[in-house]
Amino acid sequence: MRIILALVIYLMTTPFVGTADAEFRVGGYYKNFSTLFNSPVPEAPISGVVVNRLRLNLSYAPTDSLSLALAYDFTPRVQDPLLFVGAGAPNPYAVSTPSSSYRIADFDSQIYPSADAAMGSVGIYHNLDRASVQFSTDFADFSIGRDAIAWGSARIINPTDVVAPYTYDQLDTEDRVGVDAIRVRIPVGVMGEVDTGYIVGADFDFDKSAVFLRTQLNAAETDFSILLLEFQRDLLVGLDVARGIGGAGFWLETAYVFTAPFDDEPDTSEDYLRTSVGLDYSFGGETYAFIEYHFNGTGAQKPENYLTNLAQSAYTRGGVYLLGRHYFAPGFTHQLTPLVSFSGQMLFNLSDPSTFVAPQIAYNIAEDIHLSVGGFVSIGKRPKNGESSEFQSEFGSYPNLFFSSFRVYF
Repeated sequence: MRIILALVIYLMTTPFVGTADAEFRVGGYYKNFSTLFNSPVPEAPISGVVVNRLRLNLSYAPTDSLSLALAYDFTPRVQDPLLFVGAGAPNPYAVSTPSSSYRIADFDSQIYPSADAAMGSVGIYHNLDRASVQFSTDFADFSIGRDAIAWGSARIINPTDVVAPYTYDQLDTEDRVGVDAIRVRIPVGVMGEVDTGYIVGADFDFDKSAVFLRTQLNAAETDFSILLLEFQRDLLVGLDVARGIGGAGFWLETAYVFTAPFDDEPDTSEDYLRTSVGLDYSFGGETYAFIEYHFNGTGAQKPENYLTNLAQSAYTRGGVYLLGRHYFAPGFTHQLTPLVSFSGQMLFNLSDPSTFVAPQIAYNIAEDIHLSVGGFVSIGKRPKNGESSEFQSEFGSYPNLFFSSFRVYF
C-alpha cells in the first residue's frame, strides 16, 4: 500500500511536459442510511442503525494518456453495541461497504473507538478505496493501484464476480470495493478486448492473491466473454454471453470452480458450478422488468445442512453467500412520474421454499439529491425452537429490514 501511495503522490506532484490542458476534478457524495431490522428469533428486540457516508473522489489528468485517481470514505455509524461484531467488523445487516481481502496492506478501518477501548453505540470508520494510476499507449491501457474490478452481465447474482461481490441485501452498491491490482487491457478489433492482471493479496502472499485473463468479443450480434481466474489457489473458468432476442435482452453467465487444482494435498471442498440465466425487457420506456434463474451448485439441498456447508471453499474464499441450490429472481422498475419511481425485486429459494422481497420507492428531489425508502422482507419458516442456528429455511432465517436513504452528490 505504501508503494502505491508513494507512486500516486509522486506522479501528482511531478511536472509533465505539455500540462497546459491538465484537468483536475473533485467530486463525491454524502449518503445517509437509516435502518430498522428485527431478528427472526421470537421476542428479539427491534434494532436500529444510522450510517453516514462521506466520499471524496479526486482525479488528475496531466496528459491525455495519463490519469490518477483517489477516493476516500469517512463513515460514522450509530447502532446497538451488540451489532459491532468486533473492531472493524460491522454487522452485515448494517449497510456499510464491505472490506476487501485483496489489498497488500491497509490502515485500520476503525478510527473510533480505539482498538483497546470498549465498543459503545458509536463507531467511526474510514477507507482509502481508490489510489490508482492509469496510462495509455498505442498498444494497451494500463492500471496500477487500488481500483474496482468486477465482471458479469447477470442482474442479481454474478457467478464470475468473486473478487469483491455484493450480497443481495447490500444497500449501498454504487461503488465497488477497491482492490490492489496491476491490470492491462489490450483492444482487439472494433469491440474486442483482452483483459489481464494480477490482484494482490495481503503482504504480497500469492496464496491470498489472484491472477486473471479475460477475453471479450462480439460475433453474430452477441457479446462473448471467457474468463480464467486463479484466486487463492482455486481456479475459475467462466463464460458470459449477452445478446438481444427480439426486443428483449438475454444473458447467460456461468462459472465452474476447481477447488484444488494446484494443491499437493487434496482439498475436502468439492468443485462447483454456478450459473445465472435471464431476460429483461423495457415496456414503453416507463416500465423495465427482468427475470433470472440462478443455480448454486455448492449449496445444500436441505435447510438443516446450510450452516455445516459453510466450511466449503466457495463460502470461505469464493464469494458465495446463498445457501441453497435453485433460485428465481424477478424484478421491475416503474416510473410513476418523471421524478418518482417504484421498484421491486424478489429472490426465491425454490428448495425451501422461502422468499426475500425488496420493494423501494425513489424520489429525485433535485438533480443531485435523491431520497428513497424501502425494505427487505423475509418470508419462510422461522428457525426451529427460536434458535438462529437451526434453519428451517434460508430467507425465513433472515431479519426483516426497512430503510430510508438520502443521497447528495457534488
